Amino acid sequence: MRVIHEMKFVARLSSGADEWSCPACGRRVTLRRLPEPELTVLDPGDESAVHVGVIEPDAHATATAEKYGLGPVQNIPRPPAPPAPDAADRRWLAEIGIDWDGGAAA
Repeated sequence: MRVIHEMKFVARLSSGADEWSCPACGRRVTLRRLPEPELTVLDPGDESAVHVGVIEPDAHATATAEKYGLGPVQNIPRPPAPPAPDAADRRWLAEIGIDWDGGAAA
């Protein structure tokens, strides 16, 4: 059974495209409708998950997913970001030529 994430409508952009976001994995897309449909992925998020986007309440997304055999909607939290390097790590990064966060590494 595949993991289903529900996309949430964020906003209608000035271009006429709709922006959608997945609160579970961070996937973000813009979707332009007919007559010139276009999908642009802004952040891929969890590419192994099936994403379902509906404007109706959450129960509808679950029913739609189950109708097509995709299983229940699961909201899986993203893992925490790794900690920033400490002073010793930043010195080492500077020694090997890596500039952390665009500022001085050490």
